[in-house]
Amino acid sequence: MRVSVIGCGHLGIPHAAAMAALGHEVIGVDVDRDKVARLNAGECPIFEPGLPELLAEHTASGALRFTTDITEAAAFAELHFIGVGTPIDADGRSYDNSQVYGAIRQLAPHLTTACTIVGKSTVTVGTAEQVTALAQRLAPAGTDVTVVWNPEFLREGHAVQDTLRPDRIIAGVTGAEGEKAIREVYAAILDTGVPLFVCDLATAELAKGAANTFLGLKISYINAVANMCEAAGGDISRIVEILGIDPRIGAGGMQPGLGYGGGCLPKDVRAFTASAKQLGADDAVALLLAAERINESRTGVAMELITEALGDQHLQGTRVTVLGAAFKPNTSDVRESPALALALALHRVGAAVTVHDPQAVTNAMLRNPELDYTADLTAALTGTELVALATEWPQYRQIDPGTLVDLPANPVLVDCRTTIDPDRWRAAGWKVRQLGRPRK
Repeated sequence: MRVSVIGCGHLGIPHAAAMAALGHEVIGVDVDRDKVARLNAGECPIFEPGLPELLAEHTASGALRFTTDITEAAAFAELHFIGVGTPIDADGRSYDNSQVYGAIRQLAPHLTTACTIVGKSTVTVGTAEQVTALAQRLAPAGTDVTVVWNPEFLREGHAVQDTLRPDRIIAGVTGAEGEKAIREVYAAILDTGVPLFVCDLATAELAKGAANTFLGLKISYINAVANMCEAAGGDISRIVEILGIDPRIGAGGMQPGLGYGGGCLPKDVRAFTASAKQLGADDAVALLLAAERINESRTGVAMELITEALGDQHLQGTRVTVLGAAFKPNTSDVRESPALALALALHRVGAAVTVHDPQAVTNAMLRNPELDYTADLTAALTGTELVALATEWPQYRQIDPGTLVDLPANPVLVDCRTTIDPDRWRAAGWKVRQLGRPRK
C-alpha cells in the first residue's frame, strides 16, 4: 500500500520505518524542516535500538521518504496514519488533542478520492467520532473518507520490535471498509498469528487508556508495598518473586523504584482519571488518584532514604552522582523522568549534583540546565560521596566499585531501582541502601 505517517516523533518515526519494512511505500510528514532533512538523509533524531539501521535501509531504498508538505502526502497515500503528539492539557488532567485536529484540518481538504485515516495518537474517548465528522466534512471525498482508531502500544526502547511484532492490534471501526484497510496494511503481521481486535471507536480509545493505566496502578501498588517493607524490614525483591509466580499477577511491570515517567503513563493515568470523572465512575476516580499520589511521592521516599543513609552528614555541599536521566533505559526521553526529579530535589537542598546517562544527557540539559551533566561514567563517579542509581541502565550493573578512585572514607550508594548487587558494593567499602529492602 501507499501509506503516509503524519507526525514524526517517538511514535511516527518507528512506525514509518516499520511500515516500509513491511513492504509498503511510505511518506512521513512533519513540520520540522531540519528533522525532515535529517530523516531523508537516513539519520535518526531519537535514540531507539534498531531504528537507525531500519531508517537508513529504507530511506536508501526509496521505500521511505519524508516531507513537510502534507498535500504531497494526501496525493500520494491511500492510507494515512495520524501519529502526532497529544500532551497533557493546560488543566493538567486531559489530553490536548489540538495537534490531532490540526492534522485533520490540514489533510482533509486535499482528500479527493476514497481513503482511510488511521488514528494512532492516544486521545480522550469520543475524539475519534469527532475526527470522523471533521474529516468527512472538510474532505472533497466526503463519506468516502473512512476513519479507524488503531492505538499504539509501543514501549520506548522497544518501539521497532513492538511495531513489527506486536502482541495485539486493535482497530476501532465504523464499518467494513475500515476493517478491510487495517487487515491489508497489517497483513504481514497478522499472518504471523498476531490477534486483531475489531471493535467500535470508543472501545479502541478506552482500551489504550485502560492498558497504560493498569500498568501505572501495578507500579504504584508495588511501590506502596515497598514502603511497607521499609517499615517492617521486609525484602520487596522477594515479594515481587512471590507475587510474580502467580499467573493471575505476573512480575512483568512490577519493579519497585522511583515510579513511572515518560511521555505516556503519567499523562494517560491523569487523562483516564479525568475520563472516569466525566463518566461518573467515582470509585474508579478514587482508585486512580491513589495511584497518582503514590507515584508522585516516590521522590520524597528516595530523599528520605538518602538522608537516612548519610547519617550525620548533611546534603548541603555533598558531592552526589545521579546515575540516569532518562525515565527508563534504552531511550533518550526525559519527559517526566523520575531520575531527573530526584536530581532536582537533591540540587534544591544544596547537594553538588552531577548527572550521568548513556543517551539522555543532551535532552536533560535542555530540560534542566541548572544541573551538571557528563556522558563520561568514570568522571561522574570519581570523587563522589553519594551515588543514587535512578535509571536501571545495564551499564550500571557492570560497574566495578573496587576500581573507583578519589572516594571519601565512607561512600554511599542508594539504589532507587533495586538492580545493583549490593554485596559487591559493600565488599568494596560502600554503605548501600535499596528501596524496599532490609537495611544492613
